[in-house]
Amino acid sequence: MEQARPTLRRTLTFIAALSLAGCGSEQPIPGGATQAAADHAAGQMAGQEGTTPAAAPTGPVRRILAFGDSLFAGYNVPKDQSYPAELERALRADGIDAQVTNAGVSGDTSAAGRQRFAFTLKSMQYKPDLLILELGGNDLLRGLSPEQTRANLAAMIEAAQAQDIPVLLMGLAAPANFGGDYVSAFNAVYPSLAKQYDIPLIANWVSSVEARPELRQQDRIHPTEEGIDLLVASTSDRVEAALAR
Repeated sequence: MEQARPTLRRTLTFIAALSLAGCGSEQPIPGGATQAAADHAAGQMAGQEGTTPAAAPTGPVRRILAFGDSLFAGYNVPKDQSYPAELERALRADGIDAQVTNAGVSGDTSAAGRQRFAFTLKSMQYKPDLLILELGGNDLLRGLSPEQTRANLAAMIEAAQAQDIPVLLMGLAAPANFGGDYVSAFNAVYPSLAKQYDIPLIANWVSSVEARPELRQQDRIHPTEEGIDLLVASTSDRVEAALAR
């Protein structure tokens, strides 16, 4: 996995740079987040004897596919501290019997995600109750056409909807130093897709850590474990709403 360059300009935002460290060949592990969360929870319970455990989740199992790049894969953090694993714990703490599959691959562009999307769905034992789609940051830094990004995301959304899988889209925002025309075109991708396909959108979902350098790793790109906690806290309610929808 290619490491982020230490000379990365400070003027680049977190989103603009997210792909510099993500050119690896890490493969998605179906159910990985679920197992990691279970192991972590077991360790927590073992180390907290005498405390009152959280209420057990109730209702049907809700299976979520978290499909994205290094921001989902959990770059340079333990697997049980990745966004999908932490999201699962947050949902279960809220009483939702969630099982989140981490299908994040570091370095993936939207085109690479599109290439593996059908296989990922086919390899799952159960049809997801929700797809969280998070791609486009690597397209951004490479200066790929926003029209290509939109077409790739649209193809995945359509494939999911053809199987009656609800979609939650995680949006990103281009920094101003990419130029007015490019910024306008890229920033329009996610809202236009959400409107066209009638799906919920979390606009610029990493905004809560962009202005918090202490919540980013030394590469100034990927969130720390504490940064991931903040991302989960700022988005989990929207995930719950998408599940209810």
